[in-house]
Amino acid sequence: MKVGILSPIAWRTPPRHYGPWEQFVSLLTEGLVSRGLDVDLYATGDSVTTATLCSAVASGYEEDRLLEPKVGEALHISNFFENAQKYDLLHNSFDFLPLSYSRLVSTPMVTTIHGFSSSKILPVYEKYNRDGYYVSISNADRAKSLDYIDTVYHGIDLKYFDLQPEIKKEYLLFFGRFHHDKGAAEAVQIALKSGMKMKMAGIIQDQDYFDTTVAPFLGEQIEYVGSVGPEARNKILGDAYALLHPINFSEPFGFSVVEAMACGTPVIAFAKGSMLELIQPGQNGYLVDNVDDAVDAIKNLDSLDRATSRRIVEQRFSVNIMVENYIKVYEKILSR
Repeated sequence: MKVGILSPIAWRTPPRHYGPWEQFVSLLTEGLVSRGLDVDLYATGDSVTTATLCSAVASGYEEDRLLEPKVGEALHISNFFENAQKYDLLHNSFDFLPLSYSRLVSTPMVTTIHGFSSSKILPVYEKYNRDGYYVSISNADRAKSLDYIDTVYHGIDLKYFDLQPEIKKEYLLFFGRFHHDKGAAEAVQIALKSGMKMKMAGIIQDQDYFDTTVAPFLGEQIEYVGSVGPEARNKILGDAYALLHPINFSEPFGFSVVEAMACGTPVIAFAKGSMLELIQPGQNGYLVDNVDDAVDAIKNLDSLDRATSRRIVEQRFSVNIMVENYIKVYEKILSR
């Protein structure tokens, strides 16, 4: 089976720091290659892969501001479809725009839908609903107007995340984009009310939001450590008492949630979106509805077994399971 995979080009594949879609593509691509599939990866020229790399742009537009994003995307997507005849199957991980090319080629295409940034993009998915195949990344993130061939949860490479079996009460952790959606402001309030120290890591996506809801509270109790890359992620997640994930939107999936659990670190999350599928209350964390409930949940963390959190990831969210499930999707499509 020869597969062409289209990655986003905001960041390198795999990302140096932030880039969840690019991270997903990298994990899937390397897993497919390790199983003997012939894979071409369409990504930025500085990407790192064991597949055959095909590039129309040198680097990601979030890393090289001289690149006009729309121009880079046009070159990138057109390059992918102009070579479509080479493949048994196309895998689109680039959101809705490539769907507009899909009727111009005969090669079947599967699209991983990473979420809907706005209901305004839904008409594109609806237009091409019968032309290709859609995979959701959680059951919570499905549009009623669309047909799906399957739900495949993201997986992580467990060799990069070590179980920290001992409970450390040194700090709570917020790990994500500084944006209202991710609930950084709520995490600050949880830390303040609990009296615990907290480390906050991630890119600042909304500077005004950061300046008004986070920055005034930084100091001895709450520390911003910047964007943490793969090398430091294992330690900061594993040493945390808990990951706070008080999201303000229906999140399709949460890489940081699964990564924390892989280290044995429990997660306290607002009960929205995919969190109800990722978190098993009383085993790998707690689902709560508000800041006060989160503070109460912190009092119960000592009763959780960190090895159980790791085991749940091994059983449900490993990269091996994800790759095997995508191969099943591929085979199902080609059998049709």
